[in-house]
Amino acid sequence: MNPSAGGWIPKFESVIEKHEDRYTDFPLLYFDLKRTGFVYGINTEVLPFIVSEHTLSEDEKAKINLFTALYYTYRLERDNNFESFLENLFTFYDNLRVAHLSFLGKLLSGKTTTSKLEKLIDSRVYLEDNVISKTFNSIITNSLLFIDILLFKRYLSDSVGIKTYAYNLEYLAIHVTYHALNSKEKNKKDEKLAELFGSSLSFINPDTQSFDGSYREQLLKKRPNCENAYLLDMACLTVWEDHSLDYKESGFIFGIGKDMDCSVETIATSLEDVAEFFKKNAKIVPFLKDNNLAIQFYDSMSKVVNKLILRNSKRLQKELSESAELVALLTKSTLRDLTKEEKKKVQNQLIDIFKSIPSLAIFILPGGAVLLPIFIKLIPKLLPSSFDENRVEKNEEKK
Repeated sequence: MNPSAGGWIPKFESVIEKHEDRYTDFPLLYFDLKRTGFVYGINTEVLPFIVSEHTLSEDEKAKINLFTALYYTYRLERDNNFESFLENLFTFYDNLRVAHLSFLGKLLSGKTTTSKLEKLIDSRVYLEDNVISKTFNSIITNSLLFIDILLFKRYLSDSVGIKTYAYNLEYLAIHVTYHALNSKEKNKKDEKLAELFGSSLSFINPDTQSFDGSYREQLLKKRPNCENAYLLDMACLTVWEDHSLDYKESGFIFGIGKDMDCSVETIATSLEDVAEFFKKNAKIVPFLKDNNLAIQFYDSMSKVVNKLILRNSKRLQKELSESAELVALLTKSTLRDLTKEEKKKVQNQLIDIFKSIPSLAIFILPGGAVLLPIFIKLIPKLLPSSFDENRVEKNEEKK
């Protein structure tokens, strides 16, 4: 399954039908989603029964986790009718008015519900919906995506006033994280985290918020346990970013936990879970990295180029096999620096090849030549791969 290509939702259906009874209640689903990092807004993996033929990027993991969580939420609340799930999901997002696709996205949108949902899921996952911006900047995913799951769960039982409900839930999430940050000594990583949360808002404008203590009154109101668990986990994530918990931070966490009528054991478990998550994933959590802009750009583009190259390896192998001189020069480049003339020859021949593979158009965009060194670095990693990873084989189709 390739969530970066069209047709991945029908492929998802064929994959998930073998695991329909995986979750018997929402807490079990929540626990697994927290382990993948989806609840925290940091997708380090996908649920173990979701298999992909290639290494998934963070944004692709976010797409899969979001859609998987939405599906099982529907199944727990309603039934396992996949077509009904798709229709309800599309109506849900339409009611929230979040299907704000870019002009380019609208042009590319299909007529079927699945193709529209694939574009809509894209618009929810990415903080930027501009294709060029996503390509040439760090691909950062929406850190508050789990709110979609809580809202969908609410919508399936009571769709009245869902837009207002979304506003109130996001209001609590951003206020809890803001005050959690204020309960600790500030550092640059905290600023990055605050920016990430602020950029992920869909229903409220952070610039209009006073961020006073009135949000605590809202926490005292009766809400579903799953929402309280999420707000508590987000607060724990925020204060535990520096791998420690001082007296002031501890007082804040246990204070809001008490407001939400959470037991001491529940609060302690939430802290333990986030500590374990950081222990396991601290080195790969995006907002904890302290790289300069140049390194961030290179890392980001390496990921993009790596994904493009590996997923077009068969086509590249075919094209390269017809250019013996280019292969010889590329081989040399792994052993020594090429001369100015050799580099120019490599560049011209590679651009000709990239023109024949539409998904590699990134290389012929203005400035695309700067990516060639990354491509050359990745040449030894070329492996055969399937081009239509979302095609459902006959034996996978429903009888």
